[in-house]
Amino acid sequence: MRSDARPKVVHGASDENIGERLVSRDCGPSLPFELGPLVGRDRGVRAYPCKHVQVLPVFYGILKWRREKVGENLSRRRTSPSAPRVPSWEFGSERRARAFAMSKEELKYLSGFGSEFATEALPGALPEGQNNPQVCPYGLYAEQLSGTAFTGGASRDQQESLVLQDQALRVHKPFAPIKHKYLDCSFDKRHPNPNQLRWNPFDIPSEPTDFVEGLRTVCGAGDPTVRHGCIIHIYACNKSMGDAAFQNSDGDFLIVPQQGVLDVTTEYGRLRVGPNEICVVQSGMRFNVAVQGPTRGYILEVYDGHFILPNLGPIGANGLANPRDFLTPVAWYEDREVANYRIITKYQGHLFEALQGHSPFDVVAWHGNYVPYKYNLKNFMVINATAFDHADPSIFTVLTCPSTKPGVAIADFVIFPPRWAVQEHTFRPPYYHRNCMSEFMGLIFGNYEAKEEV
Repeated sequence: MRSDARPKVVHGASDENIGERLVSRDCGPSLPFELGPLVGRDRGVRAYPCKHVQVLPVFYGILKWRREKVGENLSRRRTSPSAPRVPSWEFGSERRARAFAMSKEELKYLSGFGSEFATEALPGALPEGQNNPQVCPYGLYAEQLSGTAFTGGASRDQQESLVLQDQALRVHKPFAPIKHKYLDCSFDKRHPNPNQLRWNPFDIPSEPTDFVEGLRTVCGAGDPTVRHGCIIHIYACNKSMGDAAFQNSDGDFLIVPQQGVLDVTTEYGRLRVGPNEICVVQSGMRFNVAVQGPTRGYILEVYDGHFILPNLGPIGANGLANPRDFLTPVAWYEDREVANYRIITKYQGHLFEALQGHSPFDVVAWHGNYVPYKYNLKNFMVINATAFDHADPSIFTVLTCPSTKPGVAIADFVIFPPRWAVQEHTFRPPYYHRNCMSEFMGLIFGNYEAKEEV
């Protein structure tokens, strides 16, 4: 791997008319969506893959609890076990009705970032005083999902990585590779391009397309096989995933909706994410995306570690993204058998699919701090220059994925929200700069102040 991990562009992506814009290191005024320190403007976002990035074994441990099989305490009404299985496609109207009901339902969340949470969909589902009793409440099995290696990190919570997996619930057919025309992580096979590049917005598909089918890789740097680097995708879809779940085994997804609302069902619970919000689904977590119409947005994927809040330094305790504004779903489950439920996983840059006979969203209770979460960008506390000149765009960092080199990030997620600019004797747009990190910028809404036509 080259030490200065420059993003390479998936040239085929431009054939789909899908991106917003990629700005190389020799860019003029910064625009919104960047790659490395990720920075964005006017509700845009950026990320810049940095040079000299190294693998960071970050983690957050979490425990999930699953049901044993169908039991009287957990099961909902269903047909007799002897009744013939109804093909999943016959439940199409039921799935649409369920997705519509979810879009109208007010969801509940837990508040905090990196906190140790505990939540139950059934009272007393979490065992008292231990993680793996001989018999769990309600006949559940314990399973622990780890976000890092067993020995990763020095603090106690970073070592809670023991996996307790119920094989009976994990019974599925073998994974088989499936093709995806526009998902491509093989940057070593593409010649780099140092020029500034720009795309028009990606078209919403005219044919029925779900979240996974609508993924398009735009650019990136690094290699998922060694868990090093980051990559930018967009998604453009117009239908829900139905009886299917997606799992990213390569890294974490930071999802930035630009058009349309995402109803995201995870093993931990449900989130609703719309434009001007972000959602992070971390590696290994299965999730399903339901939509109510044309939907589009950006995805920043990081391979090395996990996103954390930036160090505030002299800012003190309050400022930028406050931990209490991050929301994690409460436990929610469905006890539903399905003839051929599809589990799609992204592994080393390729997609694989396996079939199983039940919904994976059967987690009755969980505790821990390795969780999916969302954040509303309107809650970002903006700090800015008040006398003269411009502060560096890092002052707008929402989340960062650090590397093992101090002061260097795998990617920073930064926004340029509406704010007062009161500096005197100062050229209004930010200064031109040549950045050691590459920038990917995308507009969510509004106008970019340094380039009105963006």
